[in-house]
Amino acid sequence: MDLGLLGKNALVTGGSKGIGLACAELLAREGCRVGITSRMQANLDAARERIDGCFAHAADLTSPEEATRMIATMERELGPIDILVNSAGAAKRTPPDDLDPAAWRTAMDAKFFTYIHAIDPLIKRMAARGRGIIVNVIGNGGKIASPTHIAGGAANAALMLATAGLANAYATRGIRVVGINPGLTNTDRVAEGLRAEARLTGTSPEEALKRALARIPLGRMAEPQEIARVVCFLASAQASYISGATITMDGVATPTVV
Repeated sequence: MDLGLLGKNALVTGGSKGIGLACAELLAREGCRVGITSRMQANLDAARERIDGCFAHAADLTSPEEATRMIATMERELGPIDILVNSAGAAKRTPPDDLDPAAWRTAMDAKFFTYIHAIDPLIKRMAARGRGIIVNVIGNGGKIASPTHIAGGAANAALMLATAGLANAYATRGIRVVGINPGLTNTDRVAEGLRAEARLTGTSPEEALKRALARIPLGRMAEPQEIARVVCFLASAQASYISGATITMDGVATPTVV
C-alpha cells in the first residue's frame, strides 16, 4: 500500500530512542523529511546515524519556551511540518505510598505537558495552513489503573481527552489528531517500569516480565516497529477519516469495547 508520504515533513518528539526512533526511521523510509527532538544530544547524534538526512534538535519539552523555539527551528530546517508524532516523555512509576503533590505534578510535566507544549504552537501553525496530522503515542495506563502508575496513568488519560478534544476543535480546519495506546513494548522505558514493578512486589525483574507476559493473550510484547507501522498509516492519507480516536495496541490484554 502506497501511504503517500513522499515529500511530507515530519517531526517526531522523543525520536532518538524506542517507539519514537522506530517511527522516525519508518517515516524516513516512506519518503518523509524527518526531524527528531529529545533532551539528550548524544542520543540524537546516535539516532541521526541511522536516519539519512535527519535533522535533530535537542530540547526539554517540559519547558513551553524550549518547545516553541524547537518548533520554529524545525520549520526553518524542514519547511512547514505536515506530521507531528509525539513520543517524548514518560512519567516515573511511583508506588502509591510515595505519591505526593510534587510527584503528581512531575508526572504531568513528564508526560502530559511534553506533548501539549509541542502540540500547542504547531497545531496553530497547521490551522493557519489548513492542514496537518498529529499522532500521539500515549499508553494504556490512561485506561487501566496500575498501582505503580497512577500519576502517569492520569497524565495518559488527560492526553486521551486532549486528543479527542483537539480533533473535534480543529477538524474543520483540515487537521486530524489521533492517538495510540501501546501496551507492553520492547523498549528501555518498559524495562525500567518492570524493574519498578519488581521492587514494589518483592520479585525479580525476570519474574515481573513473566507475569506481565502471562496477562497478554498474544503471549509477547510488541516491538517498536509494530507500533511505528500503525503510526505511519494514521499519519497518511489512507487514514483520512480517522480522527479523535485512540487505538489500543496491547495484544488483547484489555479486551474491551470502546
